[in-house]
Amino acid sequence: MTDKQYSLVGDIGGTNARFALVAQGDVRPREIEVLACRDYENLDCAVVDYLQRVGVEEVGQACLAVASPVRGTQVRMTNNHWRFDTEEIRRQFSWSAFKVINDFTAMALGVPHVPEANLVHVCGGPGDPRRPRLVMGPGTGLGVSGLVPINNGWVPLMTEGGHVDYAPTDDLEMDVLRILRARFGRVSVERILCGQGLLNLYQAHAEIRGVPAALDSPEKITAAAVANEDALARESLRHFCEILGRVAGNGVLTLGSLGGVYLCGGILPRILEFFLESPFRNGFEDKGRMRPLLESTPVYVVTEPYTGLLGAAEALSNPEV
Repeated sequence: MTDKQYSLVGDIGGTNARFALVAQGDVRPREIEVLACRDYENLDCAVVDYLQRVGVEEVGQACLAVASPVRGTQVRMTNNHWRFDTEEIRRQFSWSAFKVINDFTAMALGVPHVPEANLVHVCGGPGDPRRPRLVMGPGTGLGVSGLVPINNGWVPLMTEGGHVDYAPTDDLEMDVLRILRARFGRVSVERILCGQGLLNLYQAHAEIRGVPAALDSPEKITAAAVANEDALARESLRHFCEILGRVAGNGVLTLGSLGGVYLCGGILPRILEFFLESPFRNGFEDKGRMRPLLESTPVYVVTEPYTGLLGAAEALSNPEV
């Protein structure tokens, strides 16, 4: 196979850039390399180094998923120093096409290609494969996307669903809202359902109970909760999971995504056993008269580490992207 029959795909975050090659007509990434963004002045330097590492002189086209808004040809990464113009990069490497898409759009596009072994069933089913799918995930932020089925493919929805209003459902959650509103003004669900959000929720629980918030990072909170070493951490993480369930259930009702819910991101796979025993399902199904709809909708945790690369590969040939 000649080099031009390969395409370059990438998933570029604030810290790391994941690159891979895909063969024509295939979405399976090969020659995956994870490079630290801080080690490279800009994108083009990282691409040159990656191609040298895998022994390929040139590729025919490329698609990169980036953790930043995508508008026009100018890309400014949100959480690292890389800045580039997509048309300049395309010409520099003589690519026939160069697509840049949002990282969570890529996550959504990758979901249909995730092997069944990397999908952990949480609750619900059997669902309706003819209906949309909801893709969401807490990580650095709260990503929310969707997939709408069309003939022989999917249309990804680019949303800012992580920034909808936080909607409390009981007195405890009203107290959480009061505390976070005093800190932030408007409170979106992302103020709770992400890494920093877990810390916010833990600190709010501490204030409500009138006890010190001894832990100062989401990593420490999850570790203490999973190990059952700190009651406040455990209560906060359980509440985090329940609120995630409520927000996912709201998304199903809004999008009509009876095709299923796919939970991505870096947090849930690391706390999988805890999550499966959490009140997530209670929050997800607690929709009054709509409960039967939620009970029939399958929910999965996606444990595939390279879903974004699968999505970038899918985007190469998807005319809807």
